[in-house]
Amino acid sequence: MSIESFSIPHTITLKRSSVNETARRSKWAPLISLNFQGKPSRIGNFSARLSLSFEDGGFKQFPNGVGEKDGVIIVDHGSRRRESNLMLNEFVTMLREKTGYPIVEPAHMELAEPSIRDAFGLCVQQGAGRVIVSPFFLFPGRHWYQDIPSLTADAAKDHPGVSYIITAPLGLHELLVDVVNDRIKHCLSRVAGDAEECAACAGTSKCKLY
Repeated sequence: MSIESFSIPHTITLKRSSVNETARRSKWAPLISLNFQGKPSRIGNFSARLSLSFEDGGFKQFPNGVGEKDGVIIVDHGSRRRESNLMLNEFVTMLREKTGYPIVEPAHMELAEPSIRDAFGLCVQQGAGRVIVSPFFLFPGRHWYQDIPSLTADAAKDHPGVSYIITAPLGLHELLVDVVNDRIKHCLSRVAGDAEECAACAGTSKCKLY
């Protein structure tokens, strides 16, 4: 089965992905849940999944669809501030440890290394046959619509036969409400003298009342 290049406006971009003929004998048929009925006025929960499992054990999938031959790139904007860039490395370590994904690399869109090209190459070196680029951005903007797809396409040219997907940004996810609320409470506790500085503010003396 072959899925040729197509795009889902405002949500996700998927490039070519080839599945071995043995998929016809798999326990789970390929599943893609997509909605092409126009553009909703509000973006709700979106789900696009490919669920594959080969009986011969040739390809193993994690429950959420990321497999052993998938490379994950977490890409942020990039900063001239070294400490900010190092925080992405820490987040990637957290993601790798919590999910068990074998191939996870950080990348910065600009201003710092490693670049998307660097991270893409590292994923392929580790055996990735598909690369999942996950923008560490809140909302879709020019970087998601234009810059990251362009940089990723250029990186992929060096690795013919390796497919890739650019996922949606974080967006209006309910769990982000908990994250923001937790950050607010921690900062207020810090100002009250009941908590230590968090990793984001450490050494900056920014967490204070003005």
